[in-house]
Amino acid sequence: MTADRATPAAPTDPADLVLTEVRLTPVLIADPPLLNTQGVHQPHTPRLIIEVVTAGGATGLGETYGDTEYLELARPLAEAMIGRPVTDLNGLPALAARVCGDSPAATGADAVDAGGLRGVRTADKLRLSVLSGFEVACLDAWGHATGLPVHALLGGKVRDRVEYSAYLFYRWARHPGGRGEPDDWGAALDPAGIVAQARRFADTYGFTSFKLKGGVYEPAREVAAVRALAAAFPGRPLRLDPNGAWSVPVSLEVAHELRDVLEYLEDPVSGTARMAEVAAGTDLPLATNMCVTTFDEIAEAFTRGAVQVVLADHHYWGGLRNTRELAAVCRTFGVGLSMHSNTHLGISLAAMTHVAATVPHLDYACDTHYPWQREDVLTERLAFRDGHLDVSDAPGLGVTLDRDRLAALHRRWLADDGGQRVRDDAAAMRVADPGWVTPAVPRW
Repeated sequence: MTADRATPAAPTDPADLVLTEVRLTPVLIADPPLLNTQGVHQPHTPRLIIEVVTAGGATGLGETYGDTEYLELARPLAEAMIGRPVTDLNGLPALAARVCGDSPAATGADAVDAGGLRGVRTADKLRLSVLSGFEVACLDAWGHATGLPVHALLGGKVRDRVEYSAYLFYRWARHPGGRGEPDDWGAALDPAGIVAQARRFADTYGFTSFKLKGGVYEPAREVAAVRALAAAFPGRPLRLDPNGAWSVPVSLEVAHELRDVLEYLEDPVSGTARMAEVAAGTDLPLATNMCVTTFDEIAEAFTRGAVQVVLADHHYWGGLRNTRELAAVCRTFGVGLSMHSNTHLGISLAAMTHVAATVPHLDYACDTHYPWQREDVLTERLAFRDGHLDVSDAPGLGVTLDRDRLAALHRRWLADDGGQRVRDDAAAMRVADPGWVTPAVPRW
């Protein structure tokens, strides 16, 4: 049974925009055995689905990380939002700071967000990631209350379609120990496997640019995979992201080797200082979603010339409006802009598409994991055409929640013993290799 959401024909009394209910539903979604420098994706990944309901009957959907530490912050924020209008988005950051407190998961300067591979984990970053889902839900409800799409609430779209890039991974055919749901992708552990994966993405979804998640094997092996992609897809934009696994010298060697085929090299080293060293030694643009993920991190990175492309992620930055502010800062400094992706469902993809449609300065195709996610909580999956998503002009995000699917994925979360309620790629790797320890960076 599918839930129909009320969409009033026109706004009425402001009291109708007051929130009367906020529902939080953690879910576990199937994830393939995708490899990265930390380990391998677990068979299931936690996500949090947020629903807000107004006094006038409009509802809104949001989505963010569903790990335990995020849930601990989301619950008090959900309670505190009751009685507030969905339009009071400027008040959300102060409310979150007041009621959420500091998560025990933010353990200081050496803590690394292994799930998002986002760099140093802080309490502020955790709050922003929780806040992002609530902001999107409020915008969605506001759109349903007024009959306007979210992009209109953000100032209006400047494009009707948003381009996305194929996200390629080294991967196993199955999760270790026979866990998880099987798929028909097979293993991709060498250049031929990566090229075959890319061809399937191109044939199925029409993607014309390709990003390879690196940091898994020694750099020469990953250089060979990129070279194979360049031969198979001549002239197509290519990207490589080793998630900070390399040293400065290795990064410069790879940048030199691939300077004629890469669109940009993403986070070859860890930290702004090392990124600046690499940037000083190559003309190849460097991109990041690790050393610039908050406004406080911008000044050092931009003034030192450490990055030439920022991969925005509304989950990281606190929502869609902050993403637009980030875009304006990047434009001011002449820094390029694209969008980062982590394991996500259709609600987040719809939100990405709406904000991307409003940003004039969007220089590169956006990342997305969505084709890897075979499960969703929507009545209809978002469909790529020629590597693009059409921007919906329907009210709100333009998506509809399927309550049966939501309930089934929530039951999976309830049945889990806690082992997958926090994403841990190193723990998943230890199923195959009991001696695995999260590698220190640089690995090479």
